[in-house]
Amino acid sequence: MRIGEAGLKTRQEQNKVRENILRTMRRNSATSRLPLYTSSVRAGFPSPAEGDIEDFLDLNEHLINHPAATFIVKASGDSMSDVGIQSGDLLIVDRSLEAIHGKIVIAAINGELTVKRLSKLNGRVKLLPENNKYPAIDITDEQDVVIWGVVKHVIHTLG
Repeated sequence: MRIGEAGLKTRQEQNKVRENILRTMRRNSATSRLPLYTSSVRAGFPSPAEGDIEDFLDLNEHLINHPAATFIVKASGDSMSDVGIQSGDLLIVDRSLEAIHGKIVIAAINGELTVKRLSKLNGRVKLLPENNKYPAIDITDEQDVVIWGVVKHVIHTLG
């Protein structure tokens, strides 16, 4: 198991992906500052008055600790539904973090991407779903497995 670009066999392919990611990040580097209100929301959402704005929150600063190593991927399927990851959710993934036991990771198995909980116990590595309808994936030396990064946040749309 290694950390790198899944399914990309040549250094040229890996460099092309890195260049595309960096170009996209530079193009989209403008910050998004949203108003942060001092009033708390209980059972409903009152119409906030301008005077209640405490500060402005930059979502990039709040959600992304390592911009050069962070990307977003869309989840599909329900294998992680028991931890709140639903099909269509956006996953904020940090490649700079160590993929340790218990972390939710993006992994590529023989070129196919998946999101699962990483298990490293007794010298065995598994990728665990968070839905008992799905089996664990035992990782063997014969498989081409690449850990792309650790999932830090989930953006879930309601309704």
